[in-house]
Amino acid sequence: MSTPVAIPTEASLRLLSCNILAGASIGRYHEYVTRSWSAVLPAPHKRNNLNRLAREIAQFDVIGLQEADAGSMRSGFLNQTQYLAETSGLPFWSHQPNRRVSKVAHSANGLISRLQPTEVLDYPLPGRIGGRGVLIARYGGDAEALTVAVAHLSLGPQSRLRQLAFIAELLAGHPNTVLMGDLNCDPDSLELRVLFSRTSLSEPLETRPTFPSWRPQRAIDHILVSRGIAIERMWTLSDAFSDHLPLAAQIRVPAASVAALPVLRAAND
Repeated sequence: MSTPVAIPTEASLRLLSCNILAGASIGRYHEYVTRSWSAVLPAPHKRNNLNRLAREIAQFDVIGLQEADAGSMRSGFLNQTQYLAETSGLPFWSHQPNRRVSKVAHSANGLISRLQPTEVLDYPLPGRIGGRGVLIARYGGDAEALTVAVAHLSLGPQSRLRQLAFIAELLAGHPNTVLMGDLNCDPDSLELRVLFSRTSLSEPLETRPTFPSWRPQRAIDHILVSRGIAIERMWTLSDAFSDHLPLAAQIRVPAASVAALPVLRAAND
């Protein structure tokens, strides 16, 4: 008699969030001034930086990028999200171009994924100054689908409050949710407390400082998950690819949210 095959009740997923500063490398505060030319001009070190990051990205399943260049002078007219996806060997990518400064710079949020989302949506975020957005990917077609949002929020607290209230509306009614990105606020901020009160997202049990990358002191990059998703591990990558350290997490996702995603690893693999 054959032995029944156990159906996994959970799957494991590796996430990475990274503000890549359009490929620029900053190692000290004074370099914001001394290397300010790199904000408007292409340079060989940017491509080298992206190649190093691509090797790290290949180990993850879903990657959220902030401050990726969508193709302008400062990147040598390279779509950096597409380049990172193709160089890392991951099959799916999407991006949300936001703030354009003539032909000089064109910032974007980016999504790179080992898995094909069912749909990808993007929304501009409210704020005193435009040019911010949130990119949302859904994996699966029913109410239990995994929803992943990638965002880069404003520097001003009032704008962040409005932006997180807007994101809370978008995530309402989705029980299996991840929000990751450069949220520009600390874990105990008023803005995040408002977000937690309006969504199924949980306050993080642990945080990792990510900024500045050369001496991390502030935990302003986040991977937040809803109450039905468990974070098994959270860490920062040791290599600094910009002025932020990349933030990584391994999570356990309920089976109901990944029923249509057989390529995910079982939780006990």
